[in-house]
Amino acid sequence: MRLVHLDLKGAAPRVSYLEQVFPLLSQLGANGVLIEYEDMFPFKGELEILRSPYAYSEEDIERIQQLAEQHKLEVVPLVQTFGHVEFILKHEKFQHLREVERFPNSFNPHVPGTLALLKSILSQVIEKHRRSSWIHIGADEVFHLGEGMDSRNWMSQHKGDVGTMYLKHIKEVLGFLTAQYWGLRVLMWDDMLRKISVGALRAPAAPWGQWHRWSCPAAVQFLTKYVESGFEAVWFASAFKGTTGPAQAWTPLSYHLKNHLSWLKVMQAVPRLAPLRLQGVVLTGWQRYDHYSVLCELLPVSIPSLAICLQTLVNGGFTEEAKRKVLDVLGLESVQLEQSTCEGRGVFPGVEIYHMVEQVNGHLKESILKALEEESAIKGWFSPYHRKRQFGNPRNMESFGSKVLKLHEDWESFVRDLRAQLDRIYFPDTVEEWLEENVNPYLDQLRDLVRDYR
Repeated sequence: MRLVHLDLKGAAPRVSYLEQVFPLLSQLGANGVLIEYEDMFPFKGELEILRSPYAYSEEDIERIQQLAEQHKLEVVPLVQTFGHVEFILKHEKFQHLREVERFPNSFNPHVPGTLALLKSILSQVIEKHRRSSWIHIGADEVFHLGEGMDSRNWMSQHKGDVGTMYLKHIKEVLGFLTAQYWGLRVLMWDDMLRKISVGALRAPAAPWGQWHRWSCPAAVQFLTKYVESGFEAVWFASAFKGTTGPAQAWTPLSYHLKNHLSWLKVMQAVPRLAPLRLQGVVLTGWQRYDHYSVLCELLPVSIPSLAICLQTLVNGGFTEEAKRKVLDVLGLESVQLEQSTCEGRGVFPGVEIYHMVEQVNGHLKESILKALEEESAIKGWFSPYHRKRQFGNPRNMESFGSKVLKLHEDWESFVRDLRAQLDRIYFPDTVEEWLEENVNPYLDQLRDLVRDYR
């Protein structure tokens, strides 16, 4: 299985955009989507507080699944059940369930309310995904586990450690799922399991995934540990975007291609580890590092990377055939891996945003800083001192005025077009956030100068 991860905890696309993206995923070799809804799920009842103002409706969730079915994509919902639960624990109503009172990252596994809340969340998500035969329970990066008073008491009373406490909670979640939803298969990330001994892991275990770049020997070492612990199947998780910096706006193509080439080496080693078998790969595409961080690369910006990564997995390398398929499907003339650029107009969904973000990323800051920093008339006759006191020599001001006014009008016009394109794909909160983070820090400097000049 080749699942593409849609991380909806930031920049969740409108369903009308997914209508264009799903056929593309299928064409490029994906056969499933891992959907991390977070606050975009239409929670009901006492959970309604968790919903974003722009959360999908129940009809949207149904439409997403119909689209997936139409394009032969398996839907795997992802529900975080231990760490990365800021979207839940930020609310005063659920604050008492935090492992450490002042951090909203992780659940306290000892409070009865934690499991009760998780059962409620999982039930609502599973009820709306009756076609799905898999669910992903997250369970990665459980920061500060063991630091809360309840956990410290538990460890001293049971002579246990953080690992046994972690497994105890995971088994409770799995116990609920197996009892309530017979036949539903469970996935989880494995980073917390890596620190746990083989003996402790020799329990009913879930397949796992992982998304860092590994060298082949290191990966095989971990896999051997899982074989000894009785795991029968394994998943890997690569990344096509969202791992090169929390505020990354442009996807580095060669970095993500190398990540997939590394995983292909690991895949070749799996047959030597029988009876362990490889069940699937998740191509992760993080949209935020956590609920509170800024947005990283938008989906339209990373489609060339996704296409390259998928075709690399399908063809066992970025072969000539893989390259030709990527160019044909995306309507591009060529791809420059090291420069992370694509030549040609392109025909993929959101290509207008791809080209416009390229302009913002490559020219906006540079062109404005050049105008403001390198123009000697601005430095000499329109400095912050002049602007604050509102005086200047018109003769010298006119020498840079027309140039600055034109630059300002060109960028304002460009941003109006960009906003219109973003509005077609994203909800207003995403559009505002992206422009505030990537455009306004530079354009505001120019706007202020033009205002003072006038």
